[in-house]
Amino acid sequence: MKKTKATYVKVDARNRVSLTKVLQDMPEMFKVYQDGDKIILEPIREIPESEKWLFEPENKHILKEIKKSLKQKATINRGSFAKYVDDDSEDDT
Repeated sequence: MKKTKATYVKVDARNRVSLTKVLQDMPEMFKVYQDGDKIILEPIREIPESEKWLFEPENKHILKEIKKSLKQKATINRGSFAKYVDDDSEDDT
């Protein structure tokens, strides 16, 4: 874990603490737990139910292949469309 300079925040009148001074890219959700006298905020992301299967241990090979394919350069040869161009076209004006 990267240590940074300490930032002090105050609890407001409604018992809230703002983290905007600490985090630039604020996650939508945190897992919150206590470790002794420390309060730990762990950023989390939700996975939609329809995509959950991809992250199950028995599907590691599928996820690996998807990550590999996303890194590959996309090159698609659609061929020539020259035969569809009418060189003798006239304006209808």
